[in-house]
Amino acid sequence: MIMDRIALALTVIGAINWGSVGLFQFDIVAWAFGGQDGIVSRVIYTLVALAGIWCISLFFRDREEILEQPPHEHE
Repeated sequence: MIMDRIALALTVIGAINWGSVGLFQFDIVAWAFGGQDGIVSRVIYTLVALAGIWCISLFFRDREEILEQPPHEHE
């Protein structure tokens, strides 16, 4: 599902950012988008948080449902 992939990508971005904060005391998102209080930074932090919440659902789904992909039509 495309939403799962987007959520996972945003969660990975958040993990990399938190790793950077933990290891180097450097917030990549804040640096790139105008500080922690900047509107763009706050939107990114919110999207990452929502993505993390979405990814919680992956724990409760059947493996087959997650791996299932609809057939693609090739012309």
